[in-house]
Amino acid sequence: MSNKITITKEQISFITEIKERVRSAQYEAMKFVNTTLINLYWDIGKSISEKQNESWGESVVPTLSKELQEEFPGSSGFSVANLWLMAQFYNEYSSNKILEPLVREISWTKNIAIMKKCKEVQERRFYILTTKKYGWTKSVLTHQIENKSYEKYLLNQTNYDQVLPDHLKNQAILSVKDQYNFELLDLADEHSERELETSIIKNIRAFLMQMGSDFAFIGNQYRLEVDRQEYFIDLLLYHRQLRSLIAVELKIGDFKPEYKGKMEFYLSVLNDKVKHPDENDAIGIIICKSKSRTIVEYSLKSSTMPIGVSTYSLTAKLPPEYENLLPSPEEINEKINRIE
Repeated sequence: MSNKITITKEQISFITEIKERVRSAQYEAMKFVNTTLINLYWDIGKSISEKQNESWGESVVPTLSKELQEEFPGSSGFSVANLWLMAQFYNEYSSNKILEPLVREISWTKNIAIMKKCKEVQERRFYILTTKKYGWTKSVLTHQIENKSYEKYLLNQTNYDQVLPDHLKNQAILSVKDQYNFELLDLADEHSERELETSIIKNIRAFLMQMGSDFAFIGNQYRLEVDRQEYFIDLLLYHRQLRSLIAVELKIGDFKPEYKGKMEFYLSVLNDKVKHPDENDAIGIIICKSKSRTIVEYSLKSSTMPIGVSTYSLTAKLPPEYENLLPSPEEINEKINRIE
């Protein structure tokens, strides 16, 4: 006799709803605990800062640390180094009306990672908002900072903002760099597209680390057949968070407008013939040796397919002109406002 229980659609819906309530309650509880801890550290930092301004010596912090750890042996976070971080945290954020309300949205360790590694207000705001929105762990956050995700978000040339739905576009924009560093591929300065592709396949781990942690490799020279004719995509990847196929075309010269048309064709075929019903539409990335930003802008203007155009270099150094390409403060503010 079978003990298997048959569950109706209505019961599944009910159970799912209860699970969401539990998950929401757990999140609110963690959020409350985190806010309480940040408020405590803020107040301690404020008190230390005020005493420093009253010309108290630095010895008060080691003494305070010792007393707190003896009084609250089960509590962590009262080391000398952490107490000084609390004072720095208060000093750097207390007079900033943009950041001060946001710091309670993420954990203490993530706040400290951002405070140590980022100096500009909008850069800090960007990482606080994205950490909260995408639930980044500390290690993921650190990787994003080291990977220059802020600069990438401001500089990259895609039309994702115009053609992708709201729940996908910001994550998609964050997933594409404006420039990739292929120094680990051990290529000569002069190389062919086939040599570039072959080197990527031989060093696929290094390549995927450059692309980002959510990319998975599906294949190279990925074959498509349309009306008994064959076409081949240089690289086909998959992005786990976006749940999208990613078509990558490699070009060793300047970007040309006709590359966009070819990519649109690939994306149409992938959507019709390859992607699964529960996946999102495919996304294209064209990686060239160089590009005119104006030509790219005009090329993507009329496209309804999500396409990004990036460049690659064989050294880790960013071109010096990149600093001059950063948007104006008003444009930066507008871009970051879209994350909230």
